[in-house]
Amino acid sequence: MPSPLRIAVLASGRGSNLAALLAARERGELPVEFVLVASDKADATVLQLARSASIPTMVLDPREYADRRAYDFALFDRIGAHQPDLLVLAGFMRIIDGEALKPWTGRMINIHPSLLPKYRGLHTHRRALKAGDPEHGASVHYVTAELDGGPVIAQASLPIEAGDDENKLAARLLPLEHQLLPAVVALIAAGRLDWSEDGILFDQQPLHQPLRWQDGQLLR
Repeated sequence: MPSPLRIAVLASGRGSNLAALLAARERGELPVEFVLVASDKADATVLQLARSASIPTMVLDPREYADRRAYDFALFDRIGAHQPDLLVLAGFMRIIDGEALKPWTGRMINIHPSLLPKYRGLHTHRRALKAGDPEHGASVHYVTAELDGGPVIAQASLPIEAGDDENKLAARLLPLEHQLLPAVVALIAAGRLDWSEDGILFDQQPLHQPLRWQDGQLLR
């Protein structure tokens, strides 16, 4: 029987996406081992969640380093000591130095609250509303040096409703994020999804468009 996929999670906040991953594992949907939860904030509630699940934690304070590059190299050096197969950015609110993440290319994914390539960066719900978009959504993508610009693996979308404001839209999207991320990690754990220099491979075939979350599953 193959060993479970070893996962390290990086997060800066409450950890709702980690909670979704843990719940999926408890349901038997995610054959993974969480080897580390790391954060740049000592008071991030994601750390409490990890400790309650008996997952090793690490806090690295950016203020203790001369610059972003020095911090990022130190961070990934310490993460590497835990030998994860996959790094999951789940609300990690930092831009990562491109050289520091290069060794992790194809082994690091991020969940972002927009239908990429729309609205990279912050305030995605506000920007979608301001633009008058008919729909909004979330994307899981491989992390590259380009901010929120790596190849998109999968997306979930929902219609924007007349009564939506920024907070309402964010609240309606969050449950979709909590379904999308575990589903993508499950495909990686099953060996069905992989990175190649020529693009994403899904079931050994090139993935030309992001998978879409529909009716409780990821579809081409």
